[in-house]
Amino acid sequence: MTTDISVTQMVTNLTRRVENLEAEAAIRRIEARYMFLCDTPCPEAGVTNNAERIERILALYTEDAIWEGVGDYYKDQFGRCAGKVALRAHFQSFWKDEEESGLLLNVHYLTSEQIHVDGDEAEGQWVHCQPWIFRDGRSLLRSSRLNNLFRREDGVWKISRTRTENVFIAPLSSGWATSIPTKSVLMDT
Repeated sequence: MTTDISVTQMVTNLTRRVENLEAEAAIRRIEARYMFLCDTPCPEAGVTNNAERIERILALYTEDAIWEGVGDYYKDQFGRCAGKVALRAHFQSFWKDEEESGLLLNVHYLTSEQIHVDGDEAEGQWVHCQPWIFRDGRSLLRSSRLNNLFRREDGVWKISRTRTENVFIAPLSSGWATSIPTKSVLMDT
């Protein structure tokens, strides 16, 4: 009896498919973790200051990673930084400004996911929305498109590029949200 595909080839194909599914799951978790760590108030247990938050975010990135805003609005607002030293400075300036701005709440919601794995590299696209609420009563809703790159290093997936483009920014009416937490206790034990 002959078959069109050998058992060895079938196992090879199944192995590749499982590896791609595992890669997609790892990439999905790392992108969600990045967004989780960027939320305000930060829901990560044990994070007591923004310096700790930033180091946990940087652990998700490759050493040569790029973070950039593109398009008419985000290119000027965020610019481009390459390498962990530049990324650290970018995040430090953001959370410094966040404290000065009086930001109370910022939550990231990811949708429209597409992940494409090719060996030890991958590309992922998402749309995200995030409400912002400030101490002075101002609120807005932002939406962006993400086109990020990932690379597996020593068996671990990391972000090698975060690229974000504005979709819209819309003011929200004051008081649209109630019961805003001052800190997250979700991860407390």
